[in-house]
Amino acid sequence: MKTVIVIGGGLVGALHACFMAKRGYKVDIYEMRDDIRTMEVVRGRSINLALSVRGREALRRVGVEDQIVKFGIPMYSRMIHDRDGKRRPIPYGKKDEYIMSIDRRHLNEILLTEAEKFPNVSTHFEHKVVECNFSAGTVTFQKKDGSSVTVTADLIVGCDGAYSKVRQEMMKKTLLDYEQVFIPHGYMELNMPPTPQDKYAMEVNYLHIWARNEYMMIALPNYDRSYTVTLFMPFEIFKTLTTENAVLNFFKDNFADSIPLLGEKALIETVIKNKALPMVTVKCSPYHVKDRVVIMGDAAHAMVPFYGQGMNCGFEDCIVFADLLDKHEGDFAATLSEFTSYRSIDAKAMCDLAFYNYIEMRQSVNSRLFLLRKKVDNFLFWLFPNTWIPLYTTVSFSRKRYHECIKNKEWQDKVIQRAMYLSIPTFAVAGYYIYKYLERLDVPIYEKLVQLAENFRPDQKW
Repeated sequence: MKTVIVIGGGLVGALHACFMAKRGYKVDIYEMRDDIRTMEVVRGRSINLALSVRGREALRRVGVEDQIVKFGIPMYSRMIHDRDGKRRPIPYGKKDEYIMSIDRRHLNEILLTEAEKFPNVSTHFEHKVVECNFSAGTVTFQKKDGSSVTVTADLIVGCDGAYSKVRQEMMKKTLLDYEQVFIPHGYMELNMPPTPQDKYAMEVNYLHIWARNEYMMIALPNYDRSYTVTLFMPFEIFKTLTTENAVLNFFKDNFADSIPLLGEKALIETVIKNKALPMVTVKCSPYHVKDRVVIMGDAAHAMVPFYGQGMNCGFEDCIVFADLLDKHEGDFAATLSEFTSYRSIDAKAMCDLAFYNYIEMRQSVNSRLFLLRKKVDNFLFWLFPNTWIPLYTTVSFSRKRYHECIKNKEWQDKVIQRAMYLSIPTFAVAGYYIYKYLERLDVPIYEKLVQLAENFRPDQKW
C-alpha cells in the first residue's frame, strides 16, 4: 500500500486526504495547530467563503456536497449600498446561478471528520514541520512537548497555507521560482447580529457591498442569521481610526446605513481593539520535486479573496490531481510533473483575476459604463449562450480553465471594441441621410427632433 503524508489539516489538506484515501493509499494528516473541533475560538482564518461550481464538484466527488450546502446560504446577486442608503442588485448570472456563503470552520470540521471515517487515514495534531528530506521522502516534526518524530512516505503533499513550511524547504533545496506580494490594503472583520426578532438584518440572498472606490465593506450571510462583515481598505486609513469619534465619523461618512445594524458600541470597540490583517498573493513554480513532493492550495497559489476562488481553486487542485493520477495509472512521477505544467498557468491566472476583481468590487460597480457592459454581456449571453459567456460565469459557474477564461474575456473585449468602431460611422451616415430626408418634409416631427437636439442635456431623462 502506498503511503501519503498530507501536511496541513485545513480545507484543502482534509479534502485531499479524502481523495487519496478513496484510492486505497495509507494517509496521515499532520497539522501544526490543535484540532479545531475542540477549540472554542479559531483565530485568523475567519473570512467567509463563497462556494461555487469548482468547489462543489470536488465536495461531490468525496460525497459531502449535500452535507455542506444544507448549511450554506445562496447568494444570487451583489447588493450595492450607495452612500445615500439606496440599494441596487447586480445579478451574478442567470436566475438559477448563485454562489454560496459557507462558514469556514464548519466546512473544515466536516472535512476532517469525513477524512477520519476512512480506516486508512490517521490525524496528528500539534505537529510542526522542522525539516523535509525530499530524497528520502521523510519529514521531521516537532510535537507540543518538544520531542520530535521523523516519518517516511511515498508522497509528501504540502497543503500548509500561504506561509507553507514545505514550500520553504523546497526553496532551500531546489530551483523554485517564487513571488510574494503583500497588497497595501488590509482587512478587518466585524459582526452584524440578527435582529431582536432573530431575523436577518438585511436582504439575505445577496453579497452586500459598500463600494467606496478606494476601499469597500462587504457582508455575507451566515446560517445563524448573522452577517460576517469585512472592511477592506489601505492600512494608512486603518491607522487613523484610533478614537471613538474617528471611527464613528468615518462610518457615518461612508457606511451610515450599517451603523444601527452593526451596533455603534460594538463597532467602535471592534475597530479600536483589533488590527487590520494583511493579504498576500503567492505565485511559484514548480509545484513538485521529482516523484516525492507536491504543494497544493494556498501553499502553491495564495490569492487575495476578492473573486471568492481561493478555496474553490484549492479544491479544484484535488480534482486535477486525482484525474492525473487516473491518467497515469498511479505513477507519482508523471502525475506530479504534469500537475505543475497543467495547473500553474491556471493558478497564476486566477491570482491576477482575484486582484482585478477588487478594483471591480470597490470601484467599477459605481460606473455606468461598467453596468452597461454587464447588460451587454448578459444580452449577448442570452442571444449566444454557447459562444458569448461572461467572465464571471466562466470563472464561478463552470470548470473552464482559468487562463482560458481570461482569453475568452480578451476576445470579447476585442469584439466589443471593433463593433464600436464600426457602429460610429454607420450611425453617422444613417443619421445624416435621415436628417436630410426629414429636412425636406414639412412635418412637425422634424421640428420636434430639432428642438430635442437643441435642448439635449447629458443627464436628461427620457
